[in-house]
Amino acid sequence: MDQYSEAYGKWVIRRRWLVIVAAIVTTAVLISGARLLTFNSDYRIYFSPDNPYLKAFELIERTYTKTDNIVFVIKANDADIFNSQVLGVIKNMTDDAWRMPFSSRVDSITNYQHTYAEEDDLTVRDLVPDPISLTAEEANYVKNVALTDPLIAKRLISLDGTTTAIFVTMQIPDGTKSPEVPVMEYARDMVAKYKAAGPDLTIVLTGETPLNAAFVEVALHDVRVLTPLMYLFLALTMILFLRSIWGVIVTLIVIALSATTAMGIAGWIGIELSPESTLAPTIILAIAVANPVHFLVTMFTAMRDGMSRNDAIVESIRLNTQPIFLTSITTAIGFLCLNFGDAPPFGDMGNISAIGTMLAWAYSMTLLPTIVSLLPIRTPMQKSHKSTFMERLGEFVIARRMPVLCVTSALAIGLIALIPRLEMNDNFVQYFDKGLAFRDGADFANDNLTGVYALEYSLKSTEAGGIADPEYMKHLANFANWYELQPNVNHVSPVTDIMTRLNRNMHGDDNAWYRLPEDRELAAQYLLLYEMSLPYGLDLNNQINVDKSATRMTVLLKDISTKETKEILAAAEVWQQENLPDHMFSSASGATVMFTFLAEKNVSSMLFGTLAAFLLISTILLFALKSVRLGLISLIPNMVPAFMAFGIWAIFSTNVGWSVAFVTVTALGIIVDATVHFLSKYLRARREQSLSSEDAVRYAFSTVAAAIWVSALALIVGFSVLAFSDYKMNEHLGLLTSLTIVVALIIDFTLLPALLMALDRKDRSREARRKAATV
Repeated sequence: MDQYSEAYGKWVIRRRWLVIVAAIVTTAVLISGARLLTFNSDYRIYFSPDNPYLKAFELIERTYTKTDNIVFVIKANDADIFNSQVLGVIKNMTDDAWRMPFSSRVDSITNYQHTYAEEDDLTVRDLVPDPISLTAEEANYVKNVALTDPLIAKRLISLDGTTTAIFVTMQIPDGTKSPEVPVMEYARDMVAKYKAAGPDLTIVLTGETPLNAAFVEVALHDVRVLTPLMYLFLALTMILFLRSIWGVIVTLIVIALSATTAMGIAGWIGIELSPESTLAPTIILAIAVANPVHFLVTMFTAMRDGMSRNDAIVESIRLNTQPIFLTSITTAIGFLCLNFGDAPPFGDMGNISAIGTMLAWAYSMTLLPTIVSLLPIRTPMQKSHKSTFMERLGEFVIARRMPVLCVTSALAIGLIALIPRLEMNDNFVQYFDKGLAFRDGADFANDNLTGVYALEYSLKSTEAGGIADPEYMKHLANFANWYELQPNVNHVSPVTDIMTRLNRNMHGDDNAWYRLPEDRELAAQYLLLYEMSLPYGLDLNNQINVDKSATRMTVLLKDISTKETKEILAAAEVWQQENLPDHMFSSASGATVMFTFLAEKNVSSMLFGTLAAFLLISTILLFALKSVRLGLISLIPNMVPAFMAFGIWAIFSTNVGWSVAFVTVTALGIIVDATVHFLSKYLRARREQSLSSEDAVRYAFSTVAAAIWVSALALIVGFSVLAFSDYKMNEHLGLLTSLTIVVALIIDFTLLPALLMALDRKDRSREARRKAATV
C-alpha cells in the first residue's frame, strides 16, 4: 500500500498543473448545479410518503377539504370586541382575506352563518352584516350569540370576549413552489394595515402556512449566521494550531470547495432544501478540516526532520492515504445511514454531508498537495504547546494504565446507566425559539384563544345519507361530549352542534327543542335546507363528505406535549371501542398526530440505521487493520461515547427531542476518525518499528495526538455552532453531537490506549524482521 501511495504522491507533484486544471474544471461544472436548488417549506416533508399517519391525514383532506390555513388572532386591548369599531375592522379583514392568494374559505364572527326562526321560515345570514350601523342592543345580541354558540365559542371568540380569530382556508394546487411567500406577504401587509389604521389591537398570525414560513426563516437564519460563524471559528483554530498563514489559507480553500461542490451536486441530483439540509454546508466545513490538518501536520513534521517540501508532501501522502480514506468512508457511511429514518430532510442532510465528506477526501488527495507544492510554505520552528501537552498526557496514561482503564470504564458504565431517565417528549411549536413570528403568534393564540394543535376524526355511518340517522348522531354527540370533558381540550366541532341548533330553529327557536332530531327524514331535510341557504365558500364540505356517509370532527387542544397527546389519543380509542359501533371507530389524524408519533417511528427505524452503520464500519476497520483483536478493541471507543453523551444529557434534562434519533449514527461515523488515526500510528510503530505496546502508544501520542485534538476541536466547534440555530431540532442535534465528540476525544486518549496496552501484548519484533527481510 505504501509504495502505491508514494508513487501516487510523486505523480501528483510531477503533474501538478494538470491536476489543478482538471480539479478547477470539474469543480466549476459541479458547483453550477447549485442554481437548481429549491427550498421545500412544507412541514410534510418530515414524513416519508409511506408514513401511515401522513396517509391518514391525506385521506381526510381528500374526503373533505385541505387544512392549509392561516389564522389571524385579534385582541382588543382596551375592552371586548363587541363594538362597531372593532367589529368593523374584523369585517374588513374578513373581506380582504377572501382576496388572499389561494384563499378558498374565510370564517370569522362577522360572517358566521347565524340561523334563527322567522315565523315558519329559517333565516340564515351573517352574524354581523353591517358593523357600522350596529346599535348597543344589537351588539349585546351578537355578543350573547357568539359566547353561547358552541360552534364558535372558544374557537372564533374567547369566553371573555376580548379575542377573536379569522380562519383562512387555502386550496393550494399540488406542486406549487413556495406558496407561503405570497400568502405571508399579503397577510403581513394586512396586519400592518389594520394595526396602523384601527383601534388598539394586537394582531398575530398562526396556522399551517406561518408554520411552513417559519421553516424557511430558520433555514435562512442558519445560512446567514451559522456558516460565517463556522468560517470564523475554523480560521481562528487553524491559525492558533498550524501557525502558518499559507496552511490556514489552503485549508479554508479545501473546506470551502468541499461544501460548495456538495451543494452543487445536491442541485444536480434534485435534493430539495429544508432546515436540516441547509445545515449540511456547516457540517461539511467541520468535517472537511480534519484531512488538511493531518496532511499538513505530517508534512511539517517531515520538513522538520530535514526533508524538502516536495519530499515531505510525498511522505505525508504515504502516511495518510489509508487513514484519511478510512475516516472519510466511515464518516460518509454514518451520514448515509440517516436514510434509514422516517424523516427525509435528515436523509437529505446525510446525503449532502456524505458527498461533502468524500469530496473533502478527493480535494485533500489532489488539490491540497498540488497547491502546497507551489506555495512558499515554511515550517513552524518548534512544536506547539499542545503537542508537548499531548506527550505528557501520553506518559500519564502509560504510567497509570490500570487506574485509567478502571476509572474510565466505571465512568462509562455509570453514565450509560442514566439513559433510562431520558424521555422523548416534544412540543412542536416549541421547536422554534421565542422571537420568531410563528412561535410568538402560536404562544399568543394559545394564551388568549385556542391552541394550534388539532386532532381530526372521520366518523363513518353504514350508508349514504347515514349521518342523518338519529343513532349515528347520538353516538357522535356522545363522543364529542366525552372529548369536551377531557383536560387540555379547548374546542370540539361535531356536526351534531349544527343539527341541534337547526332543530331548535325549526321549532320556533324554542330552547326546549335544543336537542338532536329524532326522525331521520326530518334531520336530512333540515340539513338540506340549511346547506341550500349557505353562501358560496361557506358550505359544509369541510365537515361532511359528498354522499353524506361520514362527518369530520375536529378537536382543538391546548399547548400540550407529545406525551400528553398520546395519553388523550389512547383514552379516545379505548372510549370508542367501549361506546361506539365498530363502523364508527376512527383513529385521529392531522399534523399534531403526525408530529406526536414522529419520534417513536424514527427511533425504531434508526435502530436499524445505527446497526447497519456499526456493522459496515466495523467490517471496514477489521479488514483495514488486518487484526481481529485490534478491530474488536476499536469498537469500544466507537460505540461507547454516544451512550455516555446521552447519560450526561440525562443529568441535566430528562427530555429529548426526536432529532436525537439521528445523533448516534451521525456521531458514529465522525468519532471513528480519531480512533482510526490513533490506531494507524500505533500499528505503524508496532509493525514497522517493532515497538512495544507502551512505546507504540507513546509514538501515537507524539505524532498524531495533536492533530486529532485540533480536528476534534474543529468538529466540536462546528456542531456547537448549531446551538445558535433558532430551530430546536438543529440545536439539540448539534449540542448532543458535540458532546459525543468531546466524550469520544477523552475516550480515545484514555480508554483506547489503556485497552491497547492491556490487550495487545504480542511481540511484533519477529514480524517486523520478517517483513524487512522480505523487502
